Amino acid sequence: MKKTILKSLTAVVISISLFSCSKSDSTVVAPLTATTVKDLMADTILGLTSQGMPYSAGKYTFYSLEKNAIVANTDSATTKWDIALNGTKILTNGGTSGIGLGGAFVQVGLFDELKTISTDSVFKTDNISAGIYAITYGSGKGWYTYDPINNLITPLAGRVLVIRTASGKYAKVEIISYYKGGVTLPTTATDAEKLSKQRYYTFRYIFQPDGTKIF
Repeated sequence: MKKTILKSLTAVVISISLFSCSKSDSTVVAPLTATTVKDLMADTILGLTSQGMPYSAGKYTFYSLEKNAIVANTDSATTKWDIALNGTKILTNGGTSGIGLGGAFVQVGLFDELKTISTDSVFKTDNISAGIYAITYGSGKGWYTYDPINNLITPLAGRVLVIRTASGKYAKVEIISYYKGGVTLPTTATDAEKLSKQRYYTFRYIFQPDGTKIF
């Protein structure tokens, strides 16, 4: 009798264990989806120099990829922000730019095809006094090209900004446009029109909240 009861209890325990494993194994993890940020203003053009070059207020727009929100300039010395934009310069919250764990590199490839950050990837940090930016700055060197004849900034195709955030997590970013309305102005637009509409970022990104390098 005791053996029969023991066998029955054992069978129940095994059944519960198998059911629990089956339930756990069938859990579906929702895929990460891209967030699009439109017309994020990165500084204001105050006018033109005598050489016809624009000059600005020199202020950065601080942004949290984790919170999908603008961060106040008064919090620039915190870990609340992940990237900061001023004109075509993009900073990360690390190195000489911030107190966070931030860093980045520019990967050649397609945004949708970047599923995993390679284990041998090297995240750079800003060292502005040495002219070093984690997200390489300059025409044709990082995420954009500058056409001086038509005065146009155009995002380079097949460039993904791979970001290590202030908290040490990861995100991938694709710059879509540098002009208000999320478009590249035609070359026939006047310089005044181009200047009035530039420095408005439209970009999409995916942030991985679990800390892994998988998107």
